[in-house]
Amino acid sequence: MLKRLLKIASITLLVGYVAIGALLYLFQEKLLYHPTPNVAIAYPKMVLNREGAKVVVYVLNPNKPNAILYFGGNAESMAKSADYIAKQFPEFTCYLMDYRGFGQSTGTPSQKAIESDALALYDAVAPKHQRISIGGRSLGTGVAAFVAAHREVSKLALITPYDSIASVAQERYPIYPASLLLKDRYDTLACVCNIKAKTFIVMAQKDKVIPRWHTQQLIEAFPKGQLKIAIIKNRGHIDISDDARYYKIMQDFIGKG
Repeated sequence: MLKRLLKIASITLLVGYVAIGALLYLFQEKLLYHPTPNVAIAYPKMVLNREGAKVVVYVLNPNKPNAILYFGGNAESMAKSADYIAKQFPEFTCYLMDYRGFGQSTGTPSQKAIESDALALYDAVAPKHQRISIGGRSLGTGVAAFVAAHREVSKLALITPYDSIASVAQERYPIYPASLLLKDRYDTLACVCNIKAKTFIVMAQKDKVIPRWHTQQLIEAFPKGQLKIAIIKNRGHIDISDDARYYKIMQDFIGKG
């Protein structure tokens, strides 16, 4: 009788394990990407026609000699961030890209598509500017690092970054093989060896979304002379940009480009 109960329990656990794993695999895009609503704003925009998708980029402070490309976090509305960024960096033309399926952009988000769109944006605006700096936040740090690894960049700012999405997912779901299940891995760590730009990593002291260990792995991969680090105290992953210190240290790092 005991053997039979153990067998039933084992089968039940196995079925549950497989079922939950299947759900994580099938719905991983919904877990990773949280598209933002379409919000109309007054800033000019450019549209990149990309393989059947229209990728919208907001252009803040046009016609400045130097530029900033900014790639936002998951669920971060570029339209709602535009006013803050335009005011904080008035001497830079700032480009804010709605990922596919986010905001005013059409299509479906994926790592391959977003990284390709980000390179296309860089290539479209680079001839207009003397220097280009890049910023990324949370999910966008993987995109920013990818561009910096493949194009010439003046400065790179990574806000609440990770070593890789696969690594973060593995810690969150330790009983599943994240490296086998994930389609989009955003391996920031692998980009480091090809990044030549002066880099700034900004962490939130109370970040519970990206555990400190994942950022530390990334920090240790950079040559020390290339990297500057700052920690915003008493702030978390979401409210880090509500702190006045956040924009001050970003302005000091970016400087004149």
